[in-house]
Amino acid sequence: NDRIIVVDPMGEYAPLVRRLGGQVIEIAPDSPHHISPLDLQMNINDEDSPLSMKADFLLSLCELIVGGKEGLQPIEKTVIDRCVRLVYREMALGLETAKTPLLQDLYEELLRQPEPEARRVATALELYCTGSLNLFNHPTNVDLNSRVVCIVLKGLGENLRKIAMHTTNEFVTAAVNANHAEGVATWCYFDEFHILLRDPLTASYFVAVWKMLRKKGCVPSALTQNVKDLLASREIENILDNTDFMVLLSQAQSDRAILAKQLGISEHQLSYITHSNSGEGLLFYGNVTIPFVDRFPRGEIYDLLTTRPEDLAHERTDE
Repeated sequence: NDRIIVVDPMGEYAPLVRRLGGQVIEIAPDSPHHISPLDLQMNINDEDSPLSMKADFLLSLCELIVGGKEGLQPIEKTVIDRCVRLVYREMALGLETAKTPLLQDLYEELLRQPEPEARRVATALELYCTGSLNLFNHPTNVDLNSRVVCIVLKGLGENLRKIAMHTTNEFVTAAVNANHAEGVATWCYFDEFHILLRDPLTASYFVAVWKMLRKKGCVPSALTQNVKDLLASREIENILDNTDFMVLLSQAQSDRAILAKQLGISEHQLSYITHSNSGEGLLFYGNVTIPFVDRFPRGEIYDLLTTRPEDLAHERTDE
């Protein structure tokens, strides 16, 4: 009954998820798939009010969009909070005619406010509502309740990538909360984790995932090939401190030195991740370290998962 969510910046998991009958959501300017950042479930029994949580999320989304060193000013925060409550008013009252608002509804509500600060925020939002980056100004049109969901984030520019990541994080949190309310665990896989940690807002979100969402039946896993980039993040120590299980495969010499210092790996243990073959490495579980060999069998699942150029070239010649 568990649910699985894969956040996939390179689109490598999509073939497997489709084969499993799951939902692949491609977030890209030319994609027909849409997730609205204003989706809200009012009926979740949680200690926090869903509307307050959504207001908090939309504040940080506006902060991301408005940008600048100072971020949002107090008056701007107050105006945004007021407008969020206005656009959700009918939903909060439980009216049958209530519709889930879109980003444009928030934009239009901001334009109605008398404060000049409201116009400043609205002008920044315009690009993402009626402008060329209106990717998130559409109703959600994909099945977010599928048991296996893969969110693909490739083909995004810097501005859109940050907003896409922030919206994806909000979706993951909402899904974990909804599943927890039903007594269901959620397995979350974050691939290319070093990319996801580049942005301070996203990095701090993952610290919260590893600390807080685990209490709600979330099993988070991060995957990366770039150890240097990963360990350069200020937040990674908090994440590693809250990680019980690790798999290390063959590492470059400079990465081995960093890992030995960070994880306290002995010279003998390091030999298992030095020039080792595919599927060989070290397993860390609590205070136990075990070398392993895993020969993944060739077959349908292997073909769906492989990203090795020689395998892909071989597939093309078979066709």
